[in-house]
Amino acid sequence: MQNENTDKTEYVAYFSGGKDSAATVALAHEKNEPLDEIIFIEVMYSKTISGELPEHIDFVKNTAFPIFEKWGYRTKIIKADKNYLDCFHHIVTKSNHADRIGKKAGFPMSGMCMINRECKLRAIRNYKISKIGYKTIQYIGIAEDEPERLRRLNAGKISLLKKYGYDEKRAKEKAEQYGLLSPCYNYSNRGGCWFCPNSRLKELRHLRNFHPDLWQELLKLEKTPDIVGDVWDTRNRISIHEIEDLLYWESRQMTVYEL
Repeated sequence: MQNENTDKTEYVAYFSGGKDSAATVALAHEKNEPLDEIIFIEVMYSKTISGELPEHIDFVKNTAFPIFEKWGYRTKIIKADKNYLDCFHHIVTKSNHADRIGKKAGFPMSGMCMINRECKLRAIRNYKISKIGYKTIQYIGIAEDEPERLRRLNAGKISLLKKYGYDEKRAKEKAEQYGLLSPCYNYSNRGGCWFCPNSRLKELRHLRNFHPDLWQELLKLEKTPDIVGDVWDTRNRISIHEIEDLLYWESRQMTVYEL
């Protein structure tokens, strides 16, 4: 039996909470572009702990979404059936390295976002299955000054930032104009999971100083026995304990006045 929604087109914006996706929604609102639904994909660290920094997920739920809903858009948070700990504790059964078989996967290779594949793309795929019968047009937050990313856009994906001539600087200004700039920009130039192995030192410093419970989670994970990815930054072989030592002594440095 043919799906009754076969001829229906839905316009969807995938909202990360970053400046580009925020500016994309703001432009759709300003320019009366068709937009039916705004979707945020929440990566989970565990079944109960979000992979988003607390201030960022609070911004999404309690600042951005109420604004979008006031504008008349549907909003939805979707999650994958897998979380970060599921991936971390996954038992390796296939590998070109025999000594890895039977061990836990551990920390992912930095630069290769396992979480994007297992927790984000899986969530999107499952959501699309629930929408079979709809033709979907996606608004993607890619700025005018990101030519490589724009070239990779395929059919059914549109950059409103490109359409209206917005580079990353103007996108940030547009997000600020509507009160849609995440507090994560106070200490970082990008968004991302708090456990990301590509995090910069200033982002890790923020995590340690303001979310010590989450910082302790990383320290505990690195002590897990029999894991393949045995340090937090597997590519550069930098452990989270080394960063802990660095930040500890940084915080203990005496000023000239203390001396």
